[in-house]
Parts: sequence; structure tokens; C-alpha cells
Amino acid sequence: MEFTGLYSASLQNDKLSSGSVPSLFDSPMERYLKAKQSVQHFTVTQLGLAIFSNESSNKYVVHSYNFFLFPSTWGVTDVEFTLSASSIQFLSHYGFDYNKFLKDGIPYMNEAQEKILHQYLLEGSRKVSSALDRDALKKAIDEVTCWIAAAEEEETMILQDLSGYQVLEVQLVLRQALQNVWTQPLGIKKVMVKKVSPQRRRLLENSPDDCCQKELILLSARGFTNLFQILVQAKKPLVGHNMLMDLMHLYDKFYKPLPESYEEFKRNIHNLFPVLIDTKTVTKSIWKKCQFPLRSSLLEVYAVLCSSNLNPKDSMCPKIALASECSRYAEKKSPHEAGYDAFLCGSVLLKSAHLLLCTSTDGALEADPCFPQYLSVLAEYLNKVNFIRGGVSSINFSGEDVPCHHPPLLVVHVRGWPGLNERQIYQEFKALCRFDVRRLSKNQFLLLSNKFKQVRLVLRDYKHHPHLRVSVYGHWRHSPGVNCLLQVSGVVALWSVLAFVLGGATCCLF
Repeated sequence: MEFTGLYSASLQNDKLSSGSVPSLFDSPMERYLKAKQSVQHFTVTQLGLAIFSNESSNKYVVHSYNFFLFPSTWGVTDVEFTLSASSIQFLSHYGFDYNKFLKDGIPYMNEAQEKILHQYLLEGSRKVSSALDRDALKKAIDEVTCWIAAAEEEETMILQDLSGYQVLEVQLVLRQALQNVWTQPLGIKKVMVKKVSPQRRRLLENSPDDCCQKELILLSARGFTNLFQILVQAKKPLVGHNMLMDLMHLYDKFYKPLPESYEEFKRNIHNLFPVLIDTKTVTKSIWKKCQFPLRSSLLEVYAVLCSSNLNPKDSMCPKIALASECSRYAEKKSPHEAGYDAFLCGSVLLKSAHLLLCTSTDGALEADPCFPQYLSVLAEYLNKVNFIRGGVSSINFSGEDVPCHHPPLLVVHVRGWPGLNERQIYQEFKALCRFDVRRLSKNQFLLLSNKFKQVRLVLRDYKHHPHLRVSVYGHWRHSPGVNCLLQVSGVVALWSVLAFVLGGATCCLF
């Protein structure tokens, strides 16, 4: 999937001072709430779907599709979304066609938006949200009004140069305003208008093929959501690469608005897609188990799997063939084109699974592996979606999240350097290593890294710094809550001693 943006640092949350930018300090719930803000501000520009058909035991034929998407604008629905300049520049670099996105994008809506549209249709409202649509409607009505006065019954005229929902809206408005006309779409940009008698009109209105029936209007307005619902019903394994944001957008755009509860989100995603496979989670494990070269991007992982001596080239390897209409992906790389990335995802999964199966059997495969065997060897990775820089290594959509083991937390105590903030602390350590920073108290900051070597370097190089004292964080020593409790306990103890002493002295006087 491609988006108009990923994370917005400008978005703020009362509980999350660092906006929506991921941090090593994030728990899964905190990361979800951060990402939720971004998902609600950005939209999907393109979605790729690659369907792998297992034609024989080890042969897979791939049909790969690109869907340019654009939010539904029918009736009162008018979605606002944000564009990130860096994301737009990134996609433009890879040849993304913004004209297709804006002009030809397939509509979609979630259940909440569909409910609003359904109510709108029941009320018979004809409010048009777009100024462009209002102009097109006015022009069409003027043309028909001038024509119909002199037209004979059963005579027709053609309205041209309509686009998108204008084809439907023009028909609904004309039918409501004029009882002696009938309309019918011709292709995707034309509407035929026919002058008819009232009796003929009533007969045509009861036709099951009338495209202006409310059910057919809803079907058209749902657009890509219809395909999403088919995928949900199929219950096939859903494969992605670093797919947390993909899942959140799928939920928000085609199912329901994202819930406040992280656990509810996990539970509902698991109900929609019972088998999730994140190739990032799988390939991270291969790197550890099979001394596989560590690569970050999907295209790099695919290239390594295709060329690495670690992956056997025997006859039992999965044979992946693109269908004839998708053959250009075999001839030319198209990174960050959603359909191509979907093809890479499925290919990486099959090649990774085959490598793991060969490793688990010491290469002693007796027959061509079938897909259930691959699923079996991938069992420990199912429903575990990669978690980038956070408190867990992956999100478990079918169970509890397991915390990962980070290097020890460091605490920086500032002396003689007033007004220091988190960004300045980050810049101070940036040249040496990369830490995430969080303020602990007025003069103390927490540093967290995912590399033990960086922790050792900082402890060594800042041992004698004049203004910054760095040490390993200890809960009982550095926690503001514990310090506050100790201070309160100290005050209470002091008053108890004073009361005892003064009370004892008073007794002696008598």
C-alpha cells in the first residue's frame, strides 16, 4: 500500500508529547494511538493485491493488480486528508501517477460512512457537496429543460463529459425534477435522457436493472470496499511486509473507524484476517537462524533470496510464474508500485519458507513441498506483525505481546546547563550514537537504544563530562514516583520524631 504520508510529527496527543513519531519507549498501545492519529489524517493512494494460485505442488501462478484509490465523494460524504511533502516527493521519484489517483481513483468507504450515505438516500436528499458537481448538474439541467419543451415522446438526447458520481447525480436530480423523463447511463461519461409518459416512467422505475436503485448506488459508492469484503470472506492468509500501518489503514478505510482500544483493534483484525504473515518478521528470523544477510527493504530481501547460495536451486524450490497480463514485473523492477510490492511479498514468503523447511530437515526433502508444509514451518511467525523500534519486537494478533530485551536504560543528569530540552539532548548524543530521549524530571532525561555497543560507548565517553552525568537507570534510585514517596515518608517520619520528642518533653515537665 502507498499513502499520502506516514507519520506526522506535528500531530500531538495529551498523553504523547512526541507526537506520532515512533520511539523505542513506545508500548504497543502507545504506538497504536500514535499511528491512529496519522492513519486518520492520511489516506491510501494505491493498493496492491497479488493472488498466488498453487497450480501444482511447487508451482505458483501470480496475478498481480494495482488499485488507485480515492475517497468516496458521493452525496454529503466529503473526506479531508493530509499530504506529506516528503511522501509525495518519494512516490513521484518512483513514477507514481497522481493523475490516476486524483481523477480515476476507485471510491471506497467504511461502515460508518456507508450508514450516513444510506440515510441520505432514504431521505431522498439531493444535496451536492462539490462545486464542480454543482456546475455540471446545472449545465445538464439547463440542457434538458431547453430540449424537453419541444421534444416528442420517446425522443432522446445525450449528456456528455460527465465524470465519476456526476453520472448518477445527474440522473437522480433529473428524475426528481421532471416526471416525464427517463435516464440511462451510456458508458462511464454519458447519460441518455428520454422523454416518456408518466405510465411508462412508473413501469421503468420498477425495473430490476435500473442503476439508480438505492442498493446499486450503495454498491457503486462502496467501490473497492466490495473487494475488501470478498477478501475478508475468503479467509486466506494475508501477507505483507512491515504491515502494521497497512492493517490500520485497511481497518479504518474499508471496515470501521479505528477504535480507541488497542486490544479491540487486535481482536477485530484477527476476526477479519485469521492468518497474517509479515515477511519482515520472518526474514528477521532467517537472518538469525541461517546467517542470512540482513537487509531492510523488500526489494533487497527479494534480491538476496533470489541470488543467495543459502537458498537451494533444486527442482523442489517453489516455481513462481507471473500471469501473462502481469509479465512486465518479470522484465522490469517497479519498486513502490503497490502491485509489484505485493508480488515481492508473496515471493519472499515462499522462498523464505522453503529455506526454513530445508534448514529444519537438513535439506533432506523427499518430495515437492506443498503450501501447508510451508505454513507449518512458519507457525511460530503467524499473526506476529513486525513492530518498528518499540517495546516489543512484534505485535501478536492472536495472543499476548511479548516484550523484547533492550540494552539497559540510561539516565542523564544535567548540571550547569539550564533550559536543556529533549531535542538538544538528542543532538548532543547524535554524533556518537542514536538514542531515543524522554524527559524524566526537570534536570534528568532517559536514553534508550537498541544496541548494547552504543550504551557502552556513551557510558565510557561521558564519564567525565562537565555538565552531563550518565549512569544506568535504577528504578528505586531515579524514579520520580519513588523519590516523591521517599520524600513524603521522610517528612512524615520527621514529624513523628518531633511529635515524640516534644510529647516526651512535655510529660517530663509535669
